[in-house]
Amino acid sequence: MATLDTLSAAQIAAGVSAGDFTATEVARAALDAVETRDGAVQAFLQVSPELALDAAARIDADRAAGKPLPPLAGVPLAIKDNMMLVGTRTTCASRMLENYESVYTATCVRRMLDAGCLPIGKANMDEFAFGSSTESSAFHRTNNPWDLERVPGGSSGGSAAAVAAGEATLALGSDTGGSIRQPASLCGVVGMKPTYGAVSRYGVVAFGSSLDQVGPFGRSVADVALAMNALVGPGRDPKDSTSQDCPVDFTEHLEDGVAGKRVGIIPALMEADGLTAEVEAAVTAAAESLREQGAELVEVELPSLDAAIAAYYVLGPCEAFSNLARFDGVRYGYQEPDCATLAEQSSLSRAHGFGAEAKRRQMLGAWLLSSGVYEKYYLAAQKARTLITRDYAAAYEKVDVILMPACPRTAFKFGELSDPTQMYLSDLYTISINIAGNGGVSVPLGLGADSGLPTSAQLVGPAFQDRRLLTFARAVEKGAAAAAGHADGSPALAVAPDFAGKGGELA
Repeated sequence: MATLDTLSAAQIAAGVSAGDFTATEVARAALDAVETRDGAVQAFLQVSPELALDAAARIDADRAAGKPLPPLAGVPLAIKDNMMLVGTRTTCASRMLENYESVYTATCVRRMLDAGCLPIGKANMDEFAFGSSTESSAFHRTNNPWDLERVPGGSSGGSAAAVAAGEATLALGSDTGGSIRQPASLCGVVGMKPTYGAVSRYGVVAFGSSLDQVGPFGRSVADVALAMNALVGPGRDPKDSTSQDCPVDFTEHLEDGVAGKRVGIIPALMEADGLTAEVEAAVTAAAESLREQGAELVEVELPSLDAAIAAYYVLGPCEAFSNLARFDGVRYGYQEPDCATLAEQSSLSRAHGFGAEAKRRQMLGAWLLSSGVYEKYYLAAQKARTLITRDYAAAYEKVDVILMPACPRTAFKFGELSDPTQMYLSDLYTISINIAGNGGVSVPLGLGADSGLPTSAQLVGPAFQDRRLLTFARAVEKGAAAAAGHADGSPALAVAPDFAGKGGELA
């Protein structure tokens, strides 16, 4: 008897369309997998069986009536809990929004549902997306399915873990400084941050409005391409002023190969402090695989990249301070009871509603925007942003994409990086892409020689060249598949072995 975690998104949709199984059977299998596996993984903050079964029933009714089905009909979807979905709470993993009921549905979620996905539930995250390990969630930690004593990454750790454990076929995350690509790397799944503006942010609780971007997780590049079609295909969202009209078929050129293309390598990044030998070896092998497939490896430089982390931890906290000022204990969110004055109510509501990391970032942002400090740091960070963006533009005059690590190491143990500064450095390879606004994708390469945990490579492309980026991602995936002995080109990593086949049976 097949289990749901052995099927790709395309196979599930094809099976539902052909009548091999119903969408309702898929929904029940996915909910069974969550019930069986999530006690150990803790990927979800809220499971939504009613919504999933209702969506499945509509798909089954359309099929019975002879209507054409959408491209992702019956595919289970996990949704990061900073995205609105009517019928669920949107908590951002914070006590501040613990009881907040979604009053509308985010455009990105709506588009996935319109494409036929079944909303299985809301995934855990770092509080308000502040973190790189999902340890700052106010409710519980999420465990890496490859080793339950290690972090899944963050801030979209719940979304990545749900896919890695086979609890969902696709998941949505948001990426402000690496929050899709880093957890995808640590959990051994594919994670994509599209170009800024490619996917609507309407209905997504903001962290850094000039940095945030929604993107998909999947177990293969092909699944991520299907999700991108759903997210981007309908075109510009008039409800998001930063949304751009860039509809393309992301599956169209996946198998074109990379012969004659140029791949950029940045020597300084491959020699950076903190990059472990096994990750360096895995990325080097990925580069060699691209060369064997006909690509040319070209060394490029990003001279201003050293300023990326410093610039991000000025820009991010400033935007976070501005965005989270709305949680004042008056209009919505946690409200401190029995306060004598409005000032006391606002102060105590924020003090008791926010966790430590959320407070840290807002306090930093408040200071950075204060008189006399703003000119010294915030304006300098914006200048650095311009230089970093120019560096990438110059590099893309020489190469089609850039290959680099997604994370300097494999998944670390809970509590291992207790110093916030060391935690921030785990986003070393991802932050600059958000600053520049380019697209990036993390692709699993297999298990590290030393740790036995997932390793990955990251590909970064020019703005609004995300379809070409996925072509290169597929080439990396095929190279990793060949190294793993997968003659059919299937991904090097499947569902984490401790969870594969546990629940989720399809008749």
